[in-house]
Amino acid sequence: MKSYIKADEWNIIEEGFDPHLNKISESIFSIGNGRMGQRANFEETYSGETLLGNYIAGVYYPDKTRVGWWKNGYPEYFAKVLNAANWIGIEVKFDDEVLDLATAEISKFSRVLNMNQGYLARNFIAKLPSGKKVEIKSTRFCSIADDEIGAIEYQITPLNFNAELKIMPFIDGDIKNQDSNYDEKFWELVDDEITNYEAYLTLRTKKTHFEVCTGSMVSIYRNEEILNVRGKDIRKEKFIAQQYTININANEKISLIKIVANLCSQNYPKTELLAQTKNAVAKAAKKGFATLLDEQREAWAKKWEHSDIIIEGDIAAQQAIRFNIYQLFQTYTGKDDRLNIGPKGFTGEKYGGSTYWDTEAYCVPFYLATAPQEVSKNLLIYRYKQLDKAIENAEKLGFKEGAALFPMVTINGEECHNEWEITFEEIHRNGAIAFAIYNYVRYTGDVTYIIDFGLEVLIAIARFWKQRVNWSVEKQKYVMLGVTGPNEYENNVNNNWYTNILATWCLKYTAQALEIVRGINPEKLNSLLTKLNFKESEVEDWAKIVDKMYYPFDEEKGIFLQQDGYLDKEQILVKNLSPSERPINQKWSWDRILRSCFIKQADVLQGLYFFEEDYDFHTLKRNFDFYEPRTVHESSLSPCVHSILAAKLKDEAKAYEFYLRTARLDLDDYNNDTEDGLHITSMAGTWMSMVEGFAGMRVKNDRLEFNPFLPAKWKSFSFTIGFRGVILKVKIMEGGMTISNLTTVDLEICVANQNYKITGNRQIEIKNTELV
Repeated sequence: MKSYIKADEWNIIEEGFDPHLNKISESIFSIGNGRMGQRANFEETYSGETLLGNYIAGVYYPDKTRVGWWKNGYPEYFAKVLNAANWIGIEVKFDDEVLDLATAEISKFSRVLNMNQGYLARNFIAKLPSGKKVEIKSTRFCSIADDEIGAIEYQITPLNFNAELKIMPFIDGDIKNQDSNYDEKFWELVDDEITNYEAYLTLRTKKTHFEVCTGSMVSIYRNEEILNVRGKDIRKEKFIAQQYTININANEKISLIKIVANLCSQNYPKTELLAQTKNAVAKAAKKGFATLLDEQREAWAKKWEHSDIIIEGDIAAQQAIRFNIYQLFQTYTGKDDRLNIGPKGFTGEKYGGSTYWDTEAYCVPFYLATAPQEVSKNLLIYRYKQLDKAIENAEKLGFKEGAALFPMVTINGEECHNEWEITFEEIHRNGAIAFAIYNYVRYTGDVTYIIDFGLEVLIAIARFWKQRVNWSVEKQKYVMLGVTGPNEYENNVNNNWYTNILATWCLKYTAQALEIVRGINPEKLNSLLTKLNFKESEVEDWAKIVDKMYYPFDEEKGIFLQQDGYLDKEQILVKNLSPSERPINQKWSWDRILRSCFIKQADVLQGLYFFEEDYDFHTLKRNFDFYEPRTVHESSLSPCVHSILAAKLKDEAKAYEFYLRTARLDLDDYNNDTEDGLHITSMAGTWMSMVEGFAGMRVKNDRLEFNPFLPAKWKSFSFTIGFRGVILKVKIMEGGMTISNLTTVDLEICVANQNYKITGNRQIEIKNTELV
């Protein structure tokens, strides 16, 4: 765990430069706007250790999988969001001496991510080997007001010398992914163009043939006066630049403004891509850096108005929750249903930037409550549009008759994960997608989604579960063999309780969805069932499976068994592990991990989180008390589920402990892996820990319910949520709680089992005595 980030309510602040922490900071200070993003690499030359990263959403390459064997159904490639053209580059030379923080003596270094206004700022003084001292200030952002635009203001002030300054803004497309399996570069040059202040580089991906045009326009100022200086055009392989030579004196300030657009053939015809990029650059440059930054501030103000969580009395917790919310909105805005959320977002290359079940299980609840309804709907439509591919994926594994297995890892709908125990066995992802449909409809009340999209997906998933189970003569039950549950420290197990319970829930919910559509639009239902060649006997088959499914259970302990034979393992608690053996995924052999009782993340408890209404308090507590002490929390997705369940069980100390761990996972580098990129999807779990955990928010019987508590260290916390056209401001404090209705629509809610009606534009106050 590292604690070098300075605590601040609205800013992420690094003071002083430690090259050993640089890659961690590059992740933490990443910026993005849902359409593109980048790590916090330096604009100027840096020859030290770095992970260069600029990414365009949806642009990927099918990198050949590195395995020494092959099996039927195994993916041939691992899809990767590509490291795209580096557009921030600005080489700086004084009398041909390069500014490079790896060789300079650095003082007064600060890096600030302003989350309130949406920009990254950096300031430092560097003493070059020659003795020249220079001050640099830079500000940059990826605009969420116009998600094709990025902008940089880069200021240079020599402090103790006069010199010939050569400043070279460039666009470098001769880059590769650090995780390229065969050290391959994935881009080919289409065209480049340079004029005095403008540069355009068009690249095409191999195989997938995406084209991206990156264009820039620069302007240069001495102090505040614009300079008319002719640049020298420079071309290298997939690299274009303009070098400007300026004689400068000590304490003069040279400012370079670089306005950039990134446009993709996903959104424009390839024949128009260059012209459209020029238009975008010209339009943004006409506004100017200051106006673009003002638009950025205004756009972020609107984001925060509906999503901010305010904590009084705990700056570290306040900073953390805002950081998590900020990175979520930088990663996904919901404007495009072809896009989704990679576990690292735009902050690194691990996991390929692809979509996992994390989106449905963890991210959907966040966007449901904090963004317009269309945003979470687009996340579901993303899967609907890939249903045909999910059916193809199932067919490759031997399933028939329209059964669908959604991929564990994908960009285009095809499975591309390269570990067999995940690709073939971690089938619970199907259930997460079905649960997201249920969750969306439960929260929004939008049953038309089931009619138009959801039912078709649910039927395909139900058909998969029906074929995936088999009848055990010995048990006289249906069983599920050879699976991997959420706990990836157990592979190829039989009857994972979570997978079994999720499968039967899916079958039940699909049958319910059929009846919902039958009651609302029977003609649409008949048309769909004809298209799917659906037989009513399928519902009868599902009911038999639901009635006769086997669930491993230990009568003596009163707990659901994670899988058959779990108690055959030596039962050691995490607290008895030597710190020298942690984390076990870095210290133990895989064989030893598989034979141990240790759990990577919530497994049985994941099911109890999803379906808590089906279990009483004592059942939840017995299972929590048994499984949590055996959980090593070596997945970023683990602490949030435990925090929410601990809050439900009134274990406030544990709820807070797990909240802080998930909230500051990246800021404090808990797992020693932040340098690979941030854990974007688990950041949604941080929000869940607050709203579903501490505030106890649930949706039951078409109403919001709250069962709140206030962590002991806090004076209060408050948040804003949207629910079915109503915006609520909820504040929980030492004396009780207030709920304000910020719209004109009346809403009935339930708090601590008491019913309340909040009329439009009114506030209710509930005292502690009423919250028991």
